[in-house]
Amino acid sequence: MTDPGGPAEDAGGLDAAFAETVRRSGASIGALYLLSPDERVLRLDVLSGASAALAAPWARVPVGAPAPVADAVREERTVWVGGQEDMARVYPRTAAALPYPLALVAAPVTGVRRWGVLLLMWPATRPARMSARERGGIEAGCRRLARLIEEGGGLRGRCARDRPPRALPPEATDGATGPVAAAADFAERLPGGSCALDLEGRFTYVSSGACALLGRGAGQLLGTLPWQSLPWLDDPSVEDHYRAAVISRAAASFTARRPPDRWLDFDLYPDASGISVRVTPSGTRPPFAVTTRAPAGGAYGPARAGRLYQLTHLAAALGEVVGVRDVIDLVADQIMPAFGADGLVLSAVEAGRLRITGSRGYPRETVDRLDGLPVDTRLTPAGRALESGTPSFFADPEEMRELYPKAAPISGKQAWAFLPLTVSGRKVGVCVLSYDRPHEFPAEDRAVLTSLAGLVAQALDRARLYDMKHDLAHGLQQALMPRTLPDVAGLRVASRYLPANRGMDIGGDFYDVIRLGDGTAAAVIGDVQGHNVAAAALMGQVRTGVHAHAKLGTPPDRVLSGTNRLLTDLEPDLFTSCLYAHLDFDRMRVSLASAGHPPPLLRLPGRPTRPLDVQPGPLLGIDPDAEFPVTEIPLSPGMTLAFYTDGLVEAPGTDIDEAIGRLAADLGPGDGQDPDTLIDILLAASGRGGQRTDDVAILLLHRPTE
Repeated sequence: MTDPGGPAEDAGGLDAAFAETVRRSGASIGALYLLSPDERVLRLDVLSGASAALAAPWARVPVGAPAPVADAVREERTVWVGGQEDMARVYPRTAAALPYPLALVAAPVTGVRRWGVLLLMWPATRPARMSARERGGIEAGCRRLARLIEEGGGLRGRCARDRPPRALPPEATDGATGPVAAAADFAERLPGGSCALDLEGRFTYVSSGACALLGRGAGQLLGTLPWQSLPWLDDPSVEDHYRAAVISRAAASFTARRPPDRWLDFDLYPDASGISVRVTPSGTRPPFAVTTRAPAGGAYGPARAGRLYQLTHLAAALGEVVGVRDVIDLVADQIMPAFGADGLVLSAVEAGRLRITGSRGYPRETVDRLDGLPVDTRLTPAGRALESGTPSFFADPEEMRELYPKAAPISGKQAWAFLPLTVSGRKVGVCVLSYDRPHEFPAEDRAVLTSLAGLVAQALDRARLYDMKHDLAHGLQQALMPRTLPDVAGLRVASRYLPANRGMDIGGDFYDVIRLGDGTAAAVIGDVQGHNVAAAALMGQVRTGVHAHAKLGTPPDRVLSGTNRLLTDLEPDLFTSCLYAHLDFDRMRVSLASAGHPPPLLRLPGRPTRPLDVQPGPLLGIDPDAEFPVTEIPLSPGMTLAFYTDGLVEAPGTDIDEAIGRLAADLGPGDGQDPDTLIDILLAASGRGGQRTDDVAILLLHRPTE
């Protein structure tokens, strides 16, 4: 078995299969992403139809990102985006970073395990739907790629860690071998000027007419990027027209001013090998012309527009993070690789000290050494950067030793960027990016990192506030929920509470089992509207009210009536559903009353599980004089009652009665599983074990057979 990262013939075999899949699909651009060994990041391995520099902003995609390639590998499904409108609706962050008319498909490359994703892109002129035949061909190509990776030992993805993406050369066309002189003569005879750019954006041909219009000789232009060799084209909007033509394969046009006052029209015509450009004089200044000028700092690097889109992408991502851990993961997974950093330390200001909230690329002992430094520390540049509000950049250890002789040996790193995090003049923390080798910080990188520091500061500040609120609410909720359920003779009890994992991870769901005396007990489950501190607080009041009335031996209808009057007096502006059951082991009867709560599931030995027909009264907290009908059933040996909240069955576009019916059917006939196993079955059948937008509470009561 060969190493796919080693022998050229193995790499060539995978590359050939990739190129063949792209060709058969008719896509203009193809890219193969491979999973990192820890399966947290997709790394771009090889692409065709575009340059590696053009794809740099998307060379690494976190598996958890809201992006087509991430969804494809995470959910192991083929993702189709039919156009720009679909992209903006389903993937708004990707649409901001890739604002071109195009269609794309992301298909998982899966065999014995997940290996990565195949990304294919077409011009927006193709049909908006993908046919079954097209889908089948793409998925067959993905299976072939997976098989080739596995035959090579599955090491290619690991080798991709330190290897930059590779761009395959374009295939030769039938006209590629035509007479070069005849082609040049043809271009020279045309009015105006003619140019050719490769997929990197570099001049490969310039006619004499183009040289005259652009004001440069062919020797000064060939092999250069237009926005570098022609200062008056040094504007990201000009490069963006080139990017749009390459990615969308659609013609593009723009007008620019060659100083001092000559206006030129540029028409771009792309194909798989490059771009043909027609340059002609403009008769008059157009009303929507692009006026360009060279920035004072000199030419930007070849991926300037890409950096702008990357900044837009990262800004959108930082706006979506919730907790501090999310901020740390985003900086580590997206900002670090975007700037080639090897290490990260993110510190927050707490009680006059810099507490490290997260780090990457540092040993534990180094993190412990740096944690808790005073905010005005002079051991490292962090204190001065935070005090002045100005980032500090050190390209090598010598620069660091001149000002901070003790700092460099602590981490062993070779270059650093210290970014102060401030919000409206308030000190939030410091973000440190570091490098294992000396690293220059061009003016563009410094400007972008400074801008990102402000966004990170705001995200970190919001995240810390969110975490504080979450901890408060979560602590309140945990204090109000029962820590353990009491043992009741003749009854086996199991419970489960799963908070919503979108939002504050708290809510108003509650349950309880109450031992009333020798031979009687009560069970209750309820759901307070909302997912915040108010919902958690009201949940505690409802549970206390139910418990107080139940302890008096009150029948179910009067328990709910008394609790209802309590809530209407409080006027909480939140409504509560509740299901209360009184179990009488002497009479072998169960009495139930409901306040707008989903019906329990009844499971009997040898019989299908079904929803119990309990006539509900209104929700608690609406009508102080509401009545709550009582339903009575036998307390049969072997029976199980499953109480649950609506988070288990409600979903957009789903009929709740049908969902309850399916849940009952999935629970199956009344055989011998224990209550905890039955809860696992309920969660698996409902699909609520993963992402949840609502709380889920489940309480199971099982009467063992005598």
